[in-house]
Amino acid sequence: MKKSFSIWVVALLVLALAGTLGYAQWFGDQTPSAPVTAEVQRGDLSSLVTATGILQPSDHVDVGAQVSGQLEVIHVEVGDQVKAGDLLAEIDPTVYLAQVDASRAQLRNQQAQLKDRQAQLTLARIQHQRQQRLMAENATSREAVQSAEAGLHSAQAQVEALKAQISQTESSLRADEANLDYARIYAPMDGTVVSIDSRQGQTLNTNQQAPTLMRIANLATMTVQARVSEADVNRLTPDMKVYFTTLGDARRRWHSRLRKVEPTPVVENNVVLYNALFDIDNPEGRLMTQMTTQVFFVQAEAHDVVLVPVSALRFASPEQVDRARVKVLNADGQTEPRTVQLGVSDRIQAEIISGLEPGERVVLNLAAGTGDQSERRPRMRMRF
Repeated sequence: MKKSFSIWVVALLVLALAGTLGYAQWFGDQTPSAPVTAEVQRGDLSSLVTATGILQPSDHVDVGAQVSGQLEVIHVEVGDQVKAGDLLAEIDPTVYLAQVDASRAQLRNQQAQLKDRQAQLTLARIQHQRQQRLMAENATSREAVQSAEAGLHSAQAQVEALKAQISQTESSLRADEANLDYARIYAPMDGTVVSIDSRQGQTLNTNQQAPTLMRIANLATMTVQARVSEADVNRLTPDMKVYFTTLGDARRRWHSRLRKVEPTPVVENNVVLYNALFDIDNPEGRLMTQMTTQVFFVQAEAHDVVLVPVSALRFASPEQVDRARVKVLNADGQTEPRTVQLGVSDRIQAEIISGLEPGERVVLNLAAGTGDQSERRPRMRMRF
């Protein structure tokens, strides 16, 4: 009995102590604290759409081989500057040179045959005219006239057939000469050699797939390919201001204007992204291919305007975003409500068109948009 009585006494003491601590904690939290405020200031503000991007040459071409053969020599290296028409590489021309020689020899043979056929045609024409004169004088037979006429037609046909063969040979010769010329590969544009995909001595086979030897790009103008999320793409408009920084130099800003947004999206890890493209001059060559960029599209901007933190704003409804209410701390340390008209805003600050002056202090809403700190409901915390 004494043991049970002792246990009950200890339990009652613990409960009493817990109640005392809870009461103190509850009423301790009711002590009003000074509201957190921020000063209204002047400054610049931009509403931005951010994205990451990749730098690409604005213009490039993959230089390939149009004929098969062994790549004898490559005259350039990666990084070389080339002009349109510069010799880049050479393929062994032995086979194509032999084909050109054979076609030229065949053409000369056919041209000689044509001269012989034309001489025979001239003779056949003379014989036909003689037989016609003799027929007019009844000095020959009709069969002789007909035979001369047939010989004339045959000679004409042989000349025409040989001319057709010569035309065919000339066409083949042009193709052979073109293939011989293709064995020497020239630069199709001015630019920089940014990659070489083939090696000297390599055998190229164009029958299966046109091999790519190298890529030439114009690095004087670069294109930024920015990936914009589907939630932000509708905020972009053509010719809007845009700037970006690179990972290597985050302090320098490169400025341009949006050229276009490609309509076909790219889906990466179930995220829908759209390519926004804009160009940038690169006279010093500091921007390089495949550099990662941090892109900022300027949707709106304001300079030397009145600014307050967004956390000081309270909206009556989600639809009315051009007006808001703030609590201003007066000279007596009391808060008074005031309605303000808003301008440009971002996630941190908002422009105040009217309703506040620089130097005033506004109460920050630290309770996730439901009132200032003094309006939060006290929370009972029990400590044992």
